[in-house]
Amino acid sequence: MVTVENIKVAIASIKDNLLRSLLTLLIIAVGIACLVGILTAIDSLLYTLSDNFNRLGANSFTIFPSNNNLGGREDGRQTKRAEPITYRQAMEFTERYSYGGARVAVDLFCRSNASIVYGTEKTNPTVRLIGIDENYFFVTAFELAAGRNFSKTEVESGAQKIIIGDDIVQNLFNGDPAKAIGKYISIGNGKFRVIGALEQKGSSSGQSNDRRVFIPLMNAKKLYGTQRTRYNITVSVINPNEVDDAVSYAVGAMRNVRDLKAGDENDFEIRKSDSILNRLKEMTSNLRLATIVIAMLTLLGASIGLMNIMLVSVTERTKEIGVRKALGATRANVLTQFLTEAIVICILGGLVGIVFGIIIGVIVTKVASANFVIPWNWMTLGIIVCVIVGVVSGLYPALKASRLDPIEALRYE
Repeated sequence: MVTVENIKVAIASIKDNLLRSLLTLLIIAVGIACLVGILTAIDSLLYTLSDNFNRLGANSFTIFPSNNNLGGREDGRQTKRAEPITYRQAMEFTERYSYGGARVAVDLFCRSNASIVYGTEKTNPTVRLIGIDENYFFVTAFELAAGRNFSKTEVESGAQKIIIGDDIVQNLFNGDPAKAIGKYISIGNGKFRVIGALEQKGSSSGQSNDRRVFIPLMNAKKLYGTQRTRYNITVSVINPNEVDDAVSYAVGAMRNVRDLKAGDENDFEIRKSDSILNRLKEMTSNLRLATIVIAMLTLLGASIGLMNIMLVSVTERTKEIGVRKALGATRANVLTQFLTEAIVICILGGLVGIVFGIIIGVIVTKVASANFVIPWNWMTLGIIVCVIVGVVSGLYPALKASRLDPIEALRYE
């Protein structure tokens, strides 16, 4: 009951000094909004990325030519430049790689500005066209909503078949995957029969996974392949704990495929599916720290303002303090009362800040096409920080009020 009474008195005091209290409250709200909003946005983005990588599978890795410039001279000899992975090398790796139960998928990126035509309907020229083999959907965790995957025969013969993403189904077939099966669509001068439609997968790395269409690898090679075309290799193993062993095995197989000698450096790189996510987590840890520092500096300014308000309040209520002590209030009672007022102001500011912080987090995640995560941990941190700021800011004024002599306080005008 004493705590409830202290809170009531604190709220009454805030109303009596409404403008000053509101200004301090808003400064606290800005600090907490920055803290909660930015940290919430970071967590939501990381959650979305983690979910996308989990769909891809933590048991997969990709092989691609080294990004480092291997050309030039070293010790007086010409070093080898990293060449694209050719179709022959990709197929040879597929045959050589026999790590227990692993699947190897080969794909070829054809174009990013394809336009799909069905009857009188046409999509915008923003569709990604990719050539794949029969293992691609297994290693990338795409799932069919209707129809079927390519057969090995269709991949090797370059059949005029196609599998379309969810956005294409929505745009051309009124969102009905079953309606798309068996229909013929056109891409440029080519006509393809739809044999499969994919389930919605969402976005990753700022690109929609649903605005894609897939054709057999050999067909893509005929239409878009050149001597400099780069083929991508993705490997998926059964047990995620065996990824490192599978990577080591893949390095040996790829060195043989690329005809590298014992003293040559690898002219290719291997990236595990979770490596990018781990790198992003490391980068965002620094961003989190910077956010916390900025928020704390804002709250430091708010705490100074709050302390000033509380000191002014002690001076204005000196006679009231004298009356309380004359009626039997102890130093502890007065100390608790003023500390409660400071904490109440901070918590009210914190609650306002949390609301604005969540709004900021929602806006950022919507713009980034991410999934919003309710920031329970950051909300709790915000309230704890508010209580700490209230105690620190209100302690000195509360001590000053509690040490007032009741007789001198009653004389104060």
